[in-house]
Amino acid sequence: MIRVVLVDDQPMVRAGLALILRSQPGLEVVAECGDGAAVVPALAERVADVVCMDVKMPGVDGVEATRRVRAAGGPPVCVLTTFGDTDVLWSAVDAGAAGFELKSATPENLIEAIRTVAAGGTWIDGTLLGPILDSCRRQTRPSSGPDRRLGALTDRELDVLRLMARGASNREIADRLVLAETTVKTHVGTLFTKLGARDRAAAIVYAYDAGIVRPQNGA
Repeated sequence: MIRVVLVDDQPMVRAGLALILRSQPGLEVVAECGDGAAVVPALAERVADVVCMDVKMPGVDGVEATRRVRAAGGPPVCVLTTFGDTDVLWSAVDAGAAGFELKSATPENLIEAIRTVAAGGTWIDGTLLGPILDSCRRQTRPSSGPDRRLGALTDRELDVLRLMARGASNREIADRLVLAETTVKTHVGTLFTKLGARDRAAAIVYAYDAGIVRPQNGA
């Protein structure tokens, strides 16, 4: 059973999301929050596997709430946004969000995003990938000179990064590469160090930006 915390300041939107998720086998909505400030206290009272977080909310917005959840050691966060919110996308990456889905997505895509993120993978809606990469380039890409990080990666680390960028969890990567899950975790940690990435989402953005993987419908 995947336990979900829903966060959205609009009661009707929150109710609609809850209805969609509760209709799916294996998904349980364990809490609903109408304010980003309420998320960490809610997580302290119940066990959750994933937070489905609206980005734009009054008071404590989704970016700051995501940062607080991750700082508190909480579950992975899948943020919901609208197309064109390029000013907040990279902020959400930097805050530690593991999933990025459009509010206009189909219920099937939303459910797949939540399942992927809850399993330890990363999800980026294909429509959002371009804006995320553009924001990444503006804020973090060096103006000149070769990127030496790519050359520092071993073939095995590249294999792990490619699968990670397709949303695979550590266990799924281990199965695909016939490795122990602990070995995959070691590779992931080394990847973060070599790329200067704070988490999976930042490493995945790098993978797309460097051309290691190419955009598809969803990620």
